[in-house]
Amino acid sequence: MTDGGDDDEHSVDKESGDEDDDDDDGGSEGGDETSETDEEANGEEEEDDEDDDEEPSLKYERITGAVPDLLKKDSASALAVSNKLLALGTHAGIIHILDLTGKRIKSYKPHLASVIDISLDATADFVATASIDGQVVVHSLSTPESYSFDMKRPMRTVAMEPNFAKRSTRAFVCGGLSGALVMREKGWLGHKETTLHSGEGPIWQVRWRGRLIAWANDLGVKIYDSVSQTRITYIDRPADSPRGDLFKCTLHWQDDSTLLIAWADHIKVARIRARPRPNNNASTANLPPLLVEITAVFQLDCMVAGIVPHPTPIAPSTLLPESLKNTETKMQPPATLTSFLVVAYEPPETFVDEMTDDRVRQARKAAERPELRIISRAGEELAADALTITDYQNWGCNDYSLVEVTTCGLEDPMAALTGERSYVVMSPRDLVLVKPRDRRDHIGWLVERRRYEEALEEVEKEEAEGQHTKIEKDHLSAKEIGQRYVEHLVSEGDFTKAAKLCPKVCAQDSKRWEDWIFTFAEKRELQAIIPYIPTDSPRLDHVVYEMILAHFLTHDRKALLQTIKEWPREIYDIAAVIIAVRSELDKTASTSATITASGNSTILMECLAELYTANRQPGKALPYYLRLRRSNVFDLIRDNNLFTDVQDQVLLLVEFDHELMEKRKAEGWAGTELQSDAITLLVDNIHSIPITRVVQQLQQRPYYLFLYLDALVHIDSQLVSGFADLQVKMYAEFATPRLIDFLRASNSYNLESAYKVCQERDLVPEMVFLLGRMGNNKKALTLIIERMGDVHRAIDFAKEQSDDDLWEDLLKYSETRPAFIRGLLENVGVEISPIRLIRRIKNGLEIPGLKEALIKILQDFHLQISLLEGCQTILNGDSSDLSRKLQSNQSSGFLLSAKSICKLCSRPLHDTAHAITLLFLCRHVVHATCVSGGEQLPLPPDPVLRSLEGNSARSISDSIAFESMLKARTFYHGCPVCHKNGEGLRIS
Repeated sequence: MTDGGDDDEHSVDKESGDEDDDDDDGGSEGGDETSETDEEANGEEEEDDEDDDEEPSLKYERITGAVPDLLKKDSASALAVSNKLLALGTHAGIIHILDLTGKRIKSYKPHLASVIDISLDATADFVATASIDGQVVVHSLSTPESYSFDMKRPMRTVAMEPNFAKRSTRAFVCGGLSGALVMREKGWLGHKETTLHSGEGPIWQVRWRGRLIAWANDLGVKIYDSVSQTRITYIDRPADSPRGDLFKCTLHWQDDSTLLIAWADHIKVARIRARPRPNNNASTANLPPLLVEITAVFQLDCMVAGIVPHPTPIAPSTLLPESLKNTETKMQPPATLTSFLVVAYEPPETFVDEMTDDRVRQARKAAERPELRIISRAGEELAADALTITDYQNWGCNDYSLVEVTTCGLEDPMAALTGERSYVVMSPRDLVLVKPRDRRDHIGWLVERRRYEEALEEVEKEEAEGQHTKIEKDHLSAKEIGQRYVEHLVSEGDFTKAAKLCPKVCAQDSKRWEDWIFTFAEKRELQAIIPYIPTDSPRLDHVVYEMILAHFLTHDRKALLQTIKEWPREIYDIAAVIIAVRSELDKTASTSATITASGNSTILMECLAELYTANRQPGKALPYYLRLRRSNVFDLIRDNNLFTDVQDQVLLLVEFDHELMEKRKAEGWAGTELQSDAITLLVDNIHSIPITRVVQQLQQRPYYLFLYLDALVHIDSQLVSGFADLQVKMYAEFATPRLIDFLRASNSYNLESAYKVCQERDLVPEMVFLLGRMGNNKKALTLIIERMGDVHRAIDFAKEQSDDDLWEDLLKYSETRPAFIRGLLENVGVEISPIRLIRRIKNGLEIPGLKEALIKILQDFHLQISLLEGCQTILNGDSSDLSRKLQSNQSSGFLLSAKSICKLCSRPLHDTAHAITLLFLCRHVVHATCVSGGEQLPLPPDPVLRSLEGNSARSISDSIAFESMLKARTFYHGCPVCHKNGEGLRIS
């Protein structure tokens, strides 16, 4: 990252990087940094370009907060870190307690001179400091507890025992220029002082871990076991090593059994393990219980100002430099720390003429910029970053310090793999926080180098693994990276790849989708992004979809049709699209009536049909479906009740249906009865599609008109009574055998017009029928005889007309034609007497088959006579039987009682004394008064009076006279009951 002049962040350059920019940055903070020459910068440009594509392993950030103000008039001299707290010592003898952001928590001044070394316990509560003023001070940050010891000589180092805050002994070890390594412990009577080692020169550094104490003096490094209270090893120092006071020794416990030693340009790794104890071996009985093995020794091309272990994880999710990735297979499990992080210091060049008088040459040489390097266990340099340190040219190797920061403590090496490990580099003017680069940093680095595809893959992999669910504001999301990637691809002209990436980049952001679509449109590359444009979730503005359809209308009409079929109808303004398509269709053809179903016109008509259907206007889609000959047009009409809309499209509809029928015939449907769907539809919906309008449109195609009218005749002949003359022409032309049936069944046609039509086509049977209807029987008979020569037809015609003159004409015509004479003889009947025909036969006329015809006539007459005689016999027998039955019924008696009722008034017959009761031969009995005229009948003589007169018996003549009078007055209709029954009035 670049510094940009900001105090909050510290720029990191690759080795031999942009030092001019860093110098400017450092000069702005320190004010006195020297500039590199132009020649050096130009000479290093090529190397910088080569290293530019190698990703750094670490990231850097300058700790600000209160630090700049604290070091403005003072300078840092020592640093310790524990539990995320920094203890910063200065040359003024002040201790500042800070957090990792640089916020000052506490400051106090335990010394009068430079603080050389600081030790923090694990809780960061106790701070032990060593100063060149000879004092060693242990100070508690949370309690008043504090210890101060005057060692009488300048002190160089101090280390507290592990778990210092929890131990009552409050032990620590310290050393300095006195050359003695002293342990002080708190006892009952105060602190007890124990000298662990002395006499080998100043003690430069001491570090205590677990039971082991390691320290360095001019001769080398020694390790002391506090449990066995024995020194277990001595690690010598190379003979040609520089002075210990110029290039300090750094000791760091990697774990309880591994010690890292960095002194000048050498690094050694010491492994402490338990000494094997063979049985019954007296020679090893007095040896220390532990032994030390040097597992690695290598020399660098620089001085080491600080060293800490640095993890080299081999998990796939951890990013490593390319050189480190090549050795992954040789690495130990991820928890193993297999490399080292060192502050590399290159001392300035020395000169041989130190006695020169030239003050410029006598001046102190400017130091090189320090570097932070990652060194493998094999001594290979894995990565190197140049640090931008304020006034770095003024500082020496001992002015720098490197400490390790972990949140889980050194006991948890997995902290390094989870990104919780970090480091702090100290210089007299700066504190720089160093962290391993994580996946997000790797992504940012890829983005900076415009390797967007790799960056996007990493982000997607990270999201798939469920990591970093909470993204910091400075980190790039997949959408942001994708946005930059798309911008890059568009600028490079790779529109296809850019469009393919848009779904990932835009996702549910409709505004971003629209912006990119318009960008592609401006670049005239809209076709590239169209396949990826969403129609739902998110749904874009209708203008976008209409623009795409307009693009297809201009450049790819097949795609337009497919898009209209696939897209939801509610995402764009269908009416606007219809207008545009119709306008284009008008340009393609002069009028819609001349549009041919081919080429672009066909596609445009399909588009309009789909659009109208989608817009719920099937009536407007119907004409296009008809022109396109779509087989679903009949279903469309029925399903949407488009009978009114089809009124003006009848001819198109029937023509299309005829084409379908021809196609079916060609496909082998000849064996089945093919029906016209169009004609059926027109006939079934005559109320919506008037017959008159259909006839008008089908006039130019007579065959279709014939099919339509003929179908109507089958439904109801009265429907087409007004078109009977037209039907005569249609039948005469397209169905001649059926014309005679129509002429016989219909009375609506004009006879003269029909005769003219038949005469034009020489249809003799039809002409005969029409002449017969017109009453011109003779002419009809002449046609039959002269044109048809069909005697049977002539005879039938004469029978139908029942005209004696016609028979006479037929007989007269037949006199000279034997065939007709024979035909007449064979078909004689009631209409013509055989004798009449035989008498007309001229003598000497040879008639083939005459004998057989005469024999047949005689046989027929004999048969008729036999039938008549048989019928007469049967009739006579039946008449005789019925007469006897009638006479028997009329003369036999029947029972009448007082309860008998009159058939006319339904009252009892004897309800009135001396009433006249009439008895008919049909056995109906009624009151005389109920009969018409019965009111005027005289009453019969009273039998009582008649007995008084001495004439008790009525004479026969009186009875006959009285009965005659009754018949004359009442029986002119006969029985009234039978009379009423005969008129339809039923009398029970």
